[in-house]
Amino acid sequence: MRGAARVGWAVCAIAACLSAGACGGAAGYGGAGVVTSSWSEPENPLEPANTNDVQGGKVLDMLFRGLKRYDPKTAEAKNWLARSIETDDARHYTVRLKDGWTFSDGERVTARSFVDAWNYGASLRNKQKNAYFFGYIAGYDKVHPDSGGQTADTLSGLKVVDDRTFTVTLSQKFSGFPDILGYAAFAPLPRVFFTDHAAWVKKPVGNGPYLVDSYARGSAMALRKWDGYPGPDPARNVGVTLLVYTDNNTAYTDVLAGNLDLVDDVPATQLKNVETDLDGRYINTPAGILQTLAFPYYDPRWNTGAARKVRTGLSMAINRKQITETIFRGTRTPATDWTSPVLGTAGGYRPGLCGHACDYDPAGARRLVREGGGIPGGRLTITYNADTGSHKQWVDAVCNSINNALADDKACVGRPVGTFADFRNQITQRRMSGPFRAGWQMDYPLIQNFLQPLYYTGGSSNDGTWSDRRFDRLVDRANAEPDQAEAVTLFQRAEEVVRDEMAAIPLWYQNGSAGYSARLSDVALNPFSVPVYNEIKVS
Repeated sequence: MRGAARVGWAVCAIAACLSAGACGGAAGYGGAGVVTSSWSEPENPLEPANTNDVQGGKVLDMLFRGLKRYDPKTAEAKNWLARSIETDDARHYTVRLKDGWTFSDGERVTARSFVDAWNYGASLRNKQKNAYFFGYIAGYDKVHPDSGGQTADTLSGLKVVDDRTFTVTLSQKFSGFPDILGYAAFAPLPRVFFTDHAAWVKKPVGNGPYLVDSYARGSAMALRKWDGYPGPDPARNVGVTLLVYTDNNTAYTDVLAGNLDLVDDVPATQLKNVETDLDGRYINTPAGILQTLAFPYYDPRWNTGAARKVRTGLSMAINRKQITETIFRGTRTPATDWTSPVLGTAGGYRPGLCGHACDYDPAGARRLVREGGGIPGGRLTITYNADTGSHKQWVDAVCNSINNALADDKACVGRPVGTFADFRNQITQRRMSGPFRAGWQMDYPLIQNFLQPLYYTGGSSNDGTWSDRRFDRLVDRANAEPDQAEAVTLFQRAEEVVRDEMAAIPLWYQNGSAGYSARLSDVALNPFSVPVYNEIKVS
């Protein structure tokens, strides 16, 4: 519990700053009608195109509204600021905006608010983490080239027609383009973002149902309801105070003690008693999150036809049912495909697609590993980051399962890396010699998002550098297909290539979990596992 004492001090200090109340109750932290919620410091400044972590996404979901919004229950992409998004060919789009939307500083939201924001996000010189989301738009290769400096300042595919209309030209057909526009990277930005950027970063201004009251990095962010919010989903509470915790066990304990209202990541160690501890104030709901084991295909030992048999055999050596039931107690479900149940079958989820390769079959596992020439290097090392404390238990369980199935107690071992930053650095520097833990939380609810970033040649999150021309061709065809049902079918055929090659081993679908105090009602998590803060009521 690295942060226990430190966190307690931090929360008391925050309470003194945010209200006159003493440290000792949730109301003292944020005041009457204010939700207090656990939080981790975002990795980057809260610019929409620079935020790709869940914690930063929580804030952006309160501060911004975009062209589309994903329904907090169904994940359906619904028009929000967009009155219409039309195309005749899945490449040229005309976007028309609804009238009446403003930023919280009073500035009108116009077509220019979107076009300027997207140009900023795409620009190489601005070093935005989500720049690749704009890679579909014509001219991206000029503003964000793979090498060398940018040769253009703006995307040639974006044109402002008038205050409420702009056009988008893509570099290739992509029929699903409108549905990705609910992702935060595509949010509009006010002029102050560009004219006084430093001030904006300290206190962001958006067009969502909340305003930022104060932000102390490393400690807390206080948001309050924007009374002038013009949208149909106003905040039903006075505000939300996000308190930084370095240990979710401490946050959970604070909810039990009445010192915190909401913890949205219940520790695995607490799952056994959570229903009793919180008297039913516990949420466990499906989310668009998949955990896998990825492989380093830049290591030639893993990039052979024989190694495919080894990967399939290793998948069959993992007792997913036992691990999810014993360790995760209903917050994980054994994966049988490479997407997520939240997509629904119409959206591309195919339960059972993995087939026998995802069944626990020790005899079959031994046979395939033997036929494939054995584990490259003689021992399997699964690399994971050890700083959260949550991965060691399941990695050890996976290795124990593999060792038992292969009848070799030295076949598999975990390889912890001290911090997530070091872990990611080793991955990006291509220093993996064996499988490594990989988790994917959907950016938007399309089957394409579970496949193209991870497995397409040169994909933005293809950390193992897997490549298959059959897969790439099917994805290209799916993106260009104007009929949504046919596009999904093509993506599923591409997923079959992932299955046949066992490009990554699917482990389990991850649920979102949360526990909350008796002060709160109408608490829910959206399909991205983020609390729907604006719907929460405080008694």
